[in-house]
Amino acid sequence: MADQHKIGIDVGGTKIAAILLKPNGEVIVEKRITSPRNDYQKTVQTLQKTVFQLESILSRKASVGIGIPGSISPATGLVQNANSTWLNSKPLLEDLSQALDRKIKIENDANCFALSEALDGAGQGHRMVFGVIIGTGCGGGLVFDNKLITGPHAIGGEWGHNPLPWPTHEELGEVQCWCGKNDCIECWVSGTGMSADHLRHTHQNLDAKDIATQALDGQKPAFDTFNRFASRLARSLAQMVNIIDPDAIVLGGGLSNIDMIYETLPEIMLPYIFADHFNPCILKPKFGDASGVRGAAHLWP
Repeated sequence: MADQHKIGIDVGGTKIAAILLKPNGEVIVEKRITSPRNDYQKTVQTLQKTVFQLESILSRKASVGIGIPGSISPATGLVQNANSTWLNSKPLLEDLSQALDRKIKIENDANCFALSEALDGAGQGHRMVFGVIIGTGCGGGLVFDNKLITGPHAIGGEWGHNPLPWPTHEELGEVQCWCGKNDCIECWVSGTGMSADHLRHTHQNLDAKDIATQALDGQKPAFDTFNRFASRLARSLAQMVNIIDPDAIVLGGGLSNIDMIYETLPEIMLPYIFADHFNPCILKPKFGDASGVRGAAHLWP
């Protein structure tokens, strides 16, 4: 595959991003389209059409890697744990392989993000990279020596569906996650979670971007919401540091663009780190929104 063109696709809940790379990694073309929501068959058809459109530029086949907001169960071959719930329990790998008439690779989108940033992004040169996506949901991926650590159940790095660590009294039993459990990290440490928290405290329905903008302007309700979010993110990341002790943490997703996060996190994390010192390496992604789709293409070595 070293001399083959690569297609990467990142399947999100609202958009599908695609990229075509030369064998040397140079970008030929990128595209974005709206995701077909709640329609599995249309999703398969859209992905097939997208691959064929990109390959029409080459007049030849390319390797195909796809990132999804879930993973392929090693036990069943079906999609598991996708917050785009219409993909769950579906044979996406098999159906797309047949539709495209070739072997393809499908991996969790946060794993794709982590792989991209570890290979030639912000985490390049670090042995253990924990890649975190903080957007609509909250995903994570682990890369060690430039190789994904997925585990026997394909859930390596999935920190978002563990309980929020060191919860305050007001955080206990407060929210139910889409997965069916209460108080998952994803309920709090995500754009959706930030918006819901702001609504509970202020009765204002704002998205995370607007909350961050108001917080930067010094508006107290938004600033208080941001501080609660930062505390929850810091506690959650500190727990992961205590478990895997990564060399670098790379933040991705829409909330990774908030500069205040990088200024605030290390000090808040420190009391929760089980070590006599803490030298944080918390990084912005080099490739931003393009990291996930690049990582999907790089699933083929």
